[in-house]
Parts: sequence; C-alpha cells; structure tokens
Amino acid sequence: MEILKAGILMLVLGAVIGVFLGFAGIHLYVEPDTRVEDVLGMLPGYNCGGCGNPGCAGMAEKLVEGSSKIEQCRPCKADMKEKIKEYLAAHAKA
Repeated sequence: MEILKAGILMLVLGAVIGVFLGFAGIHLYVEPDTRVEDVLGMLPGYNCGGCGNPGCAGMAEKLVEGSSKIEQCRPCKADMKEKIKEYLAAHAKA
C-alpha cells in the first residue's frame, strides 16, 4: 500500500511540474537574436585573430554590438564587407 501511495504521489507531482513547465515555456518564451549567426556565416571563417578578436565568432559578436568595424577583418573580401554592412544596417535593433 505504501508503494502505491508513493507511486501516485510521484505521478501527481510529475504532472504538476510538467504543466508548470509547459506554461512557462509558452508564456515566457524569448525570441532568439540570430544576427550573430547570420554575420558569422558571412565572415570568411579563417579564425585568424587578425582583427583583434578571438576568431570570427568574436568578430561577429562585436559587429552586432556595434563596437567593432568590418574593416578590421583583413581576409574578408570587399563585396562581403559591403554585404555585411547592408545586413547590419537593415537589421539594427532599436
């Protein structure tokens, strides 16, 4: 009888926690910012560190923050630099 009570208690507790997590997942969802991944995909991907950042991922983060200039990326071709500038101008956060 004690095992049955413990089992029922665990089922009820699991159901309550599941409902709470489901509610929280729906109502507390925050839309992710994909700009860093998008800019990272446009960078050459050499991870050379020539820009003074720890690889292309660091450079992409700085570009999205606005604390770095694309001109610091030496391996990046001029047409891609312009494409990145246009992307950042079009997708600037308020």
